[in-house]
Amino acid sequence: MKRFARASLAAMLPLALAACMTVGPDHKVPDDAVVKSSAANGPFAGTDSDAVSIGDVPNDWWRLYDDPRIDELVQQALVANTDLRVAAANLKRSIAVYHEVEAENLPETKFRASAERGQIAGEPLLHEEKIPVMNFGDIGLNVSYLIDFWGKLKRADEAALASAQASHAALDQARVGVVAETVRAYVQGCTATHELHVAAHQLDLQERGVKLAQKLVDAGRGQPTDLLRAEAQADTLRSALPKYRAEQEGAAYRLAVMLGKPPTALDVSSVACEHVPALKQALPVGDGMALLKRRPDVRQAERELASATAKIGVATADLFPQIRIGASAGFTGILDHLGQAPTAHWGWGPAISWTIPTSGTRARIHNMEYGAEGALAHFDGVVLKALRETQTALSAYTHELDRNASLRSARDKANEAARQNRLLWQAGRSPYLQSLDADRTLANTDAALAASDAQVAMDQINLFLALGGGWQDAPAIASHPVGKEPGQATEHTEEH
Repeated sequence: MKRFARASLAAMLPLALAACMTVGPDHKVPDDAVVKSSAANGPFAGTDSDAVSIGDVPNDWWRLYDDPRIDELVQQALVANTDLRVAAANLKRSIAVYHEVEAENLPETKFRASAERGQIAGEPLLHEEKIPVMNFGDIGLNVSYLIDFWGKLKRADEAALASAQASHAALDQARVGVVAETVRAYVQGCTATHELHVAAHQLDLQERGVKLAQKLVDAGRGQPTDLLRAEAQADTLRSALPKYRAEQEGAAYRLAVMLGKPPTALDVSSVACEHVPALKQALPVGDGMALLKRRPDVRQAERELASATAKIGVATADLFPQIRIGASAGFTGILDHLGQAPTAHWGWGPAISWTIPTSGTRARIHNMEYGAEGALAHFDGVVLKALRETQTALSAYTHELDRNASLRSARDKANEAARQNRLLWQAGRSPYLQSLDADRTLANTDAALAASDAQVAMDQINLFLALGGGWQDAPAIASHPVGKEPGQATEHTEEH
């Protein structure tokens, strides 16, 4: 017995010493990945505009509007939005999977107990007579531990952890989207209200012109055709009002859903702000390096690549045998004698099992390798998409600001021209058609400026959405002992 114990220990010693072997590639973002290129990490084009700065994008970017109503709506959305509830559930599920995989590192314990009435054959026991029917019992405990000789469990842990971290980044990405869409819905309601007020003001001016034209016709000093033209212009301006009211209602419906409420839970008054929210400072955009560290979808794609890489090691470990060390003890025998010395048994020692690899095992390894190859391509694509979205949004914003400035100048000049033509017509020094044309020009420039104001507000939100601000400083899920909640350990490090 002592000899066997010494032999077993001698056999286990080299196995334990070699337990640090880990098959499969270690995760590392390749040097030729897009995320490491100098062009991807440089400054954005268009940052020379006074409307933007290269400062850091704040986590709570919506507070740059300095609007308590926006802050209140965002906080409500972050609690009740259904998309966030789905993303949070997916994160919880991935964490549960990680716990399940991590538990494979613990010893496996099995308890058994059975009782049966039956008869055993006598001949195998060299008995010619029939053995009587008896009651048999078996009770015992088995404990075994899988020695991670090839690093299969380690790679499985890496894959599950990276998947959980990817789900964490997906939740952050959902938060970014929810905040942006909540602010967008509110601002769309504000812009629709602003455009409605502009259109209503122009209609009011035109209706005054209609009344004046009617008085001139009644006094015999005006032409009926001038009255018809004035009424036609008023009808044209009036036709724009329902469009803006519909946009107000649509914004209220979208905002309600973002807050996790039925569409009709909010009325138009919830988005009928008098002024379109405006930034109090230049919009901070940072640079490409900061963007790629900040965007949650980039972090998610990188973690998916890490998971795919770790799965190669899991598949590769199937080429080699599994090595376990275990022990068992119990009682087996006639039920009435169970627990007595003759029924006792025990044992311990190593066990090796090996499923001889076939071409199917190699195919699974190649499958994982191709999966990692695809994950890298996806990672590169996400990085390029992030840069493209940000650069496009920045370009649209700065150029719309230039357009807005030109429209504002045109509106001011059209307003003065309309005022002077109106005075000349009232004094009988110019035909009504000339005053009508000036009013029509003013209405068109006013509407164009209001639409541009709305577009500037939307472009701001689009740019903030592309920048991905909000949760870049959120703690990442790190490796931790079973039972400890992810997020409580130290943050994992990523090299880009």
